[in-house]
Amino acid sequence: MKLLGIGSRINHPEYGKGVITNVTSQHYWVTFMENGLETIDLDSEFETIEACQDVVDTVSFFEVESSLVHILKKWSGFSETVPIADKWKGGTMILQPADTALQSKEIPIDTFFHKITMVRDRLRVMEQRINSSDLDEQGKIDLQQYITRIYGSLTTFNVLFKSKSHQFVGQRGK
Repeated sequence: MKLLGIGSRINHPEYGKGVITNVTSQHYWVTFMENGLETIDLDSEFETIEACQDVVDTVSFFEVESSLVHILKKWSGFSETVPIADKWKGGTMILQPADTALQSKEIPIDTFFHKITMVRDRLRVMEQRINSSDLDEQGKIDLQQYITRIYGSLTTFNVLFKSKSHQFVGQRGK
């Protein structure tokens, strides 16, 4: 399969005539005269009216932007806003001692959740500093494994996170 470049003109059996306006690793973005912008698989069936070569952008703007945002978040030291699960919003956590003569402690769950996310963010910064340090590779690996075990210890609090992507992940079973 020969990859068509941006500006190539095609005739698609379903969408009609169009011009390729972007090429990603999996799709052509084609602006069709009758149907507007559509994405079609690189191996889709269509007739090539005019092929443009060597004008292929194999990484889309969206992919570049997503990568850049990910890198900036990872290395900036700024923490993102992490939402708490809806069922815990406005709730209270009560710490009740076994001795009923002692006073219990009430903590807003939102406050507790904020402290948990701060711990997570500080662990991430520590990981970054370890990775960029002058330690030898074995020293870095040992510290990374220790941090992974810390994340594993914090998985109990995953119930508080609204999105699974924000949760703690420890070492996975082998």
